Amino acid sequence: MFHKLYPPQNMTFSNKTGYILFRSAIFNFQSLLTVILLLICTCAYIRALAPSLLDKNKSGILGIFWKCARIGERKSPWVAFCCVLMAFSILFVQ
Repeated sequence: MFHKLYPPQNMTFSNKTGYILFRSAIFNFQSLLTVILLLICTCAYIRALAPSLLDKNKSGILGIFWKCARIGERKSPWVAFCCVLMAFSILFVQ
């Protein structure tokens, strides 16, 4: 997606075309960690509400969501600490 506006924090400005290009979370380590934490928290929440959605897909590509839910359940104090740490980093360090 291209916009001719001033670049926010998550965009890169291209001098050649004058357009702003969106950056992916893959190229920024902190953004990648944020996406992984959000995935773990979301999967654990969905499994708490409707366990049958994630329990039937324990293998294959959709098994990643089941594994993220298990990490969120078993390591919940550590995941919560990482979420608070990431929020502090995003709000006050950047």
